[in-house]
Amino acid sequence: MSSSASTAPTVPLNTGVQMPLLGLGMYKLCGGEAVLQAVDASLAAGYRAFDSAAVYGNEAELGRALKELLPKYGLTREDVFITSKLGPNDQGEGATKGALHSLSNLGMDYIDLYLIHWPGTRGLDVTDQRNPGNRAQSWVALEELHAQGKLKAIGVSNYTPAHMRELMESCKVRPAVLQVEFHPLERQAELRNVCREFGVCFQAYSSLGRGELLTDPQVVQVAENCKRTPAQVLLRWAVQQGVPVLPKSSNPERIRENARIFDFTLSDSDMVKLSALERGHRFCWDPSQVV
Repeated sequence: MSSSASTAPTVPLNTGVQMPLLGLGMYKLCGGEAVLQAVDASLAAGYRAFDSAAVYGNEAELGRALKELLPKYGLTREDVFITSKLGPNDQGEGATKGALHSLSNLGMDYIDLYLIHWPGTRGLDVTDQRNPGNRAQSWVALEELHAQGKLKAIGVSNYTPAHMRELMESCKVRPAVLQVEFHPLERQAELRNVCREFGVCFQAYSSLGRGELLTDPQVVQVAENCKRTPAQVLLRWAVQQGVPVLPKSSNPERIRENARIFDFTLSDSDMVKLSALERGHRFCWDPSQVV
């Protein structure tokens, strides 16, 4: 990392690499100008991680934005951590081609972290018995690209405990990361235990519950007590447990606000109060029916 690299906290992956605890989620961030503005604001605010995916349709825009903006901040490719994901339509025999297409879109020699986005396969029913075989085939493809240095770390997203255990039985390379929905209403206790058991980094998406948690009375109360925004409180609740977060925004002021989560600490009572909101509620897709 160069001298301009962020001093924001990181978490170690089982590959030996450090991954930033804070990254910009790029879901629904579309159009060259919008991506450029968001990446610019993020780099200025200290973000050094960016989370894209084949299905987001913005890998090429992210690659172009970084190529243009990194020199502005005295940064190089090695100073940023790029995540992308294999689309469900490439699950199985299309996995190698899909991953290489992501690399080509990004215009990079390697991707820091590449995830299988979903345990199912596009075009197949969630109960289709071909899903496990397709997942396994995708993983073998990712392992090969990892061995070639094209994917520095590989992992999965939206896997259940059963999917994780199935993968651990057959994989040669352990997943470095599991990325799932995580917030006070969905604390994923079993999945976090599985990740601890296998030495996999547990990473959160949808920390703000698609915005709905920002008006939750308990969240608002905690935010008022510590003179922070509800978004900062929700993100802090995760990172204070060592869970990396990927808040998404195209608004430069919100991007800056979401980065200000490392200069305060939630009290034990506030952590307990937020954690008590747990009720197994998801705002995003539910992978539990995928065989």
